[in-house]
Formats: sequence, C-alpha cells, structure tokens
Amino acid sequence: MSELCCKAMLSAIALACLAPVVFSATPVVQGPESVQDWYDGGQKFIAESRKNVPNNRQAKNVILFVGDGMGISTITASRILDGQLHGKPGEENRLSFESFPNVGLSKTYSWDQQTSDSAPTMTAMVTGYKAREGMLSVNHLTSRGECDASVIAANALPTILEQAAAAGKATGVVSTARITHATPAATYAHTAVRDWESDSDFNSFFADNVTACKAAGVTLVKDIARQLIELSPTVRDSLRVAMGGGRTYFLPKTALDPEYGTSATPVKGRRSDGRDLTAEWLGSRGGRAAYVWNKDQFDAIDPANTDYLLGLFEPSHAQYEADRASDKAGEPSLTEMTEKAIRMLEKSRKGYFLHVEGGRIDHAHHAGNAKRALLDTIEFARAVAKAYAITDPNDTLIIVTADHSHTFTIAGYPHRGNDIVGLAKEVPAVDGAATAPTRAGDGMPYTTLGYQNGPGAVAGTRADLTSVDTTALGYRQQAVVPLGAETHAGEDVAIYATGPKAHLVHGSMEQNWIYHVMREAFGF
Repeated sequence: MSELCCKAMLSAIALACLAPVVFSATPVVQGPESVQDWYDGGQKFIAESRKNVPNNRQAKNVILFVGDGMGISTITASRILDGQLHGKPGEENRLSFESFPNVGLSKTYSWDQQTSDSAPTMTAMVTGYKAREGMLSVNHLTSRGECDASVIAANALPTILEQAAAAGKATGVVSTARITHATPAATYAHTAVRDWESDSDFNSFFADNVTACKAAGVTLVKDIARQLIELSPTVRDSLRVAMGGGRTYFLPKTALDPEYGTSATPVKGRRSDGRDLTAEWLGSRGGRAAYVWNKDQFDAIDPANTDYLLGLFEPSHAQYEADRASDKAGEPSLTEMTEKAIRMLEKSRKGYFLHVEGGRIDHAHHAGNAKRALLDTIEFARAVAKAYAITDPNDTLIIVTADHSHTFTIAGYPHRGNDIVGLAKEVPAVDGAATAPTRAGDGMPYTTLGYQNGPGAVAGTRADLTSVDTTALGYRQQAVVPLGAETHAGEDVAIYATGPKAHLVHGSMEQNWIYHVMREAFGF
C-alpha cells in the first residue's frame, strides 16, 4: 500500500470515530480579534523580541520561584482560567512569567527516580547535583535513613543560599507550604530524610535507624526546624526572612497553638524537646528581629525597622489561595509575602538570594482538585509579577520553574472559550447557543481536565456528570487509576528566566544546571 493510500485510510478512520459536526454560522466565541489582529499580534511579538539581547552583567540579586508540581499542563489550564476569570475566552491569555524572554525545559529525574519527589528535585536546583529520593542537599552516597550527624555533614552539598551568605548577601525563603517542607528546606537544611521536620518525627520515620544511632552513641542529625534556627553564624546572619506555614514544628508539645489552641480540638506544638524555636529565633538575632503568625502582625512589620522576620501562619501548610480569605486569624498572600521579603532583602548593599515557593499547587493536585491548583498557580504568577515590578531587570535574575509535574491532563476537543473547569463541549450549536456536553464511549460526559490517577478514580461505571457542578471549588476530577493521592509525573517542566545571564536558560536542560546558571549569574 502506498504512503498516500495509507494516510487516506487513517484519515477516514479518524473521521469515522468523530461525532457528526454541526458548525455554527457565527463562531460561539466572539473574540476581540479581527484577521488583522492576529497579524498585528505577531508583528508586536517580533518587535518586542528584537529588544531581547543577552544581559551579561553580573547579578546582584537572584530570585528562584518554584511552583511545586506546576507542570506545563498546569500552566496552560491556569492561563486559560485566569483569562476566563477576566471575562475573556482564556486561551489567548498569558501568565506574568510567560513573557520572560528565555525559556528552557528541565529534566526532572533524580539520581534514583524516573519520576521524582520534591526533595531531590529542589536539591538539584540549589546544589547542582542530582540526589536520591527523600533527601535534602546531601549527595547520593548518603544511606537511606542515615541519622549520624557526622556522616550527614561529610556528605552535605553546599546550597546557593549558603554560598550567597558566604559572599555577604542577604537571603530569604518564602513558601505557602510548611517552611520545613522539602522544597524550601533544601535551601538551608541537610538531611537524609525530608520527613524529619521536627524532633518528634524521628519516632515516625526510619525510627529503627534512629534507635540504632542512639544506641551507638553518635550525635543525631538535627531536625529541619532546628536546622533553620541553628544555622552557622554566617548563614544565620544572612537569613533575613523565612515565611510560610509549619508553626507547630517550632513549638513544644506543651504549648497551645496561638490560632487554634482554644478550638474544639485544640492544636498543640509538635516538639518533644520542650523548645520554643520561635523564641530562640528572636533571642539569637537581636532587637530588630520579629516573629509573626497572623495577618495583622505581618502588615505591621516595617522592613525599614526590621532586620530579621520569621512568619509562620498556620500549624501546617498555609491556606490555599481560594480559602485564605476565610482564615481564622488571616494570613498574607504569596504576593504579599514576596513583596515584604524583597523589601527586607533589598536593604543589603551586596544583594540577595530569595527563594519563593508556590507549594500548595502540588497539594491540590495530589487531592485531585484541579481548581484549587489552578487558583494557586494564578496567585503564584501574581507573586512573580510583583517581584518583577519592584526589582531592576538589569541586576536581578528571576528564574521561574517547577520541581516536577503531575498526571494532570487537558483533553477532548472543547471549543475555544469553553469553561476550562467545566464539561468538554466540542461543537457550537447552529444558533450559537451553549452546546451539550460531549459524550464518551460509555455515553457519559467528561471534563476537559482530568488525572491519570488519584482519589477521583471511579470503580465500575462512571457517574453521569450532566447535573454535577464540576466548576465547584472542591470538585475532584475523575481519574483512571484509583489511588489515595494523585502522583507526580515524570515529563519535563518549563524554566522561564529574565535578567542577568538569563540567556543561559535554553533548550533541554538537566534540572541541576539551574544551580549553575544562578552561580554563574552571581559570579561565584
């Protein structure tokens, strides 16, 4: 059979599989474009692109934004949702960082994982080395569950934050996850077990190893919260800002949480050693240090009069952006924390390194809850926009990327402008009215967004979604493989960069090369 005949047969089969198409005389989406608009848009892009010349200056400041779990499909869906929230079809929209001039792809596998978790992926970005699953800023020679502090010290990998501190720069870490969680913790902590966030966690993770370490009389590696407080003098003096969640990991078990300690189910600290690390933060950093745990306290902080700021706004992770307004004591948005951090750090004459994580994008995906993930991504993009607006692109390198992706898909053939969190609707009706949902092979409608695995999986016959509000905030998209939590995915993620040395971000890159770009920009 000739190639031409083969192609014709395949085309015929493909067409036979589609439902009959009824085209509208008038497009269902009345977009703002004319034929000329499309051409003019392309010419505008070219004109703007001509201005993009390599900035070979040395960076005074570097900001590393990590959208945890923010794969390319997440960016696409968030872009569309953001546009639709502003009354537009959505597809033509761009998130703030999508206009950055330099883009690459990051290969996210770790030393021992085809699909990685956040610990080795962030370790790669901040140390320049591929590491093992579950380990933070230690090399791949480190044994699983290693708890001997001397072994951890021998295998520790210096991070870009620590190197910035050694160069006399100010540093900061901001996250919507616990500040002791894997991604932010990789910048300042060294441990073989990412779950050792407080000393009580030694009883829950690799407890047999810990028992063996104690029996051998070796010094036990410090938990991550303690590592944040007991930094080396150089890094301690450098770390001006640490904000996120995880308050109970810093408080003793005898202490009631200041926000939820009097609730029906009182929340207490997690520390077994009786230490209040928030008080130790204040005591070790002098009179111009502050600790805040609610929005009013945060708002009252004047960067001009504060040199060190610890903000812990929830017992565990911060609220999702969609739920933040109803928080009991109030908490700042990621954008607000980012701006406050920059205002704190920009006082340093030698510059700064700042890491900002949109940590709850990942958590919403694990829950199979696309809408919360997308809304957190939109807020993450706002934080990037704020950082770009208040810094000088001539001396500040901004990198935006993800640690890994998720099994999150955008599928079917929905028409342009179709509600991205709604049911897939393929073909506009003849009169241009709303169309009926597309039916799958089982006769049921389906959503445009879905997951390959996760808690939304259906045993047996799929539910009929015709009368289900799939746009609801808490809706869990249907999945194929049933799991208690949706998993990460292994495809490449995007890297966006602007500022000094941003042109070094290009093509397909190993994830650990991101560290080398930042190092080169700093001139280390």
